[in-house]
Amino acid sequence: MTLAELIRRFRTDSGDKVEPYFWPDEEVTDFLNDGQVQACMRARLLREDALPAMCEVDLAVGQHTYALHSKLYEIINLRLSPGNGGKARGIDLKSREWLDAEMPDWRDAQFPARFAVQNETSLRVVGVIEPGDRLLLEAYRLPLKGLRNEMDKPEIHEASHKHLIAWALHKAFSIPDADTSDLQRAALAEQQFTDYFGPPVDSDLRRATRVDVEHHTHVYLP
Repeated sequence: MTLAELIRRFRTDSGDKVEPYFWPDEEVTDFLNDGQVQACMRARLLREDALPAMCEVDLAVGQHTYALHSKLYEIINLRLSPGNGGKARGIDLKSREWLDAEMPDWRDAQFPARFAVQNETSLRVVGVIEPGDRLLLEAYRLPLKGLRNEMDKPEIHEASHKHLIAWALHKAFSIPDADTSDLQRAALAEQQFTDYFGPPVDSDLRRATRVDVEHHTHVYLP
């Protein structure tokens, strides 16, 4: 569905069909963009293993911390490709607490890099980095760009497009306004969205999924 089609469906479902609208197109567009981000976070809808800007990090000798792509949400797999042309090896994500307990001197580790600590927007490599080393990531991500023009379409699968309208209805009816506020309808729409995409992921849960998990499972970030 295009943005224009989604807005039209929103106006039908909300009853906001006569100009001047209670919710202008720009505001409904914001609701829909927020809904797509929520959907991606809750249901892990967009998996990325190809874009170099997101999936490849060139490492530098003497540097241990590297910025992650702003749209990367949850790391699924992390490997180190050695600069000597050898076979890529797995890197395990660990928490600082785990490293402090298991190897208190990890900050000065002299073994070849084999662990990483994930922060909110960056990754710290634990171990020695050799010239030419590179990290290879597979991850779940957020949409690369928002809906802006009438013919734009959500990045998520077409089967899920119409369910974004539930989030837009939730946001619209949640706004404190004597003419439009309807907390019951807002709650119903939010529940419909949750029934389809899953419950919200709070920061504590996201943090918990980022540590002490081998990379054939997963981990995160925004």
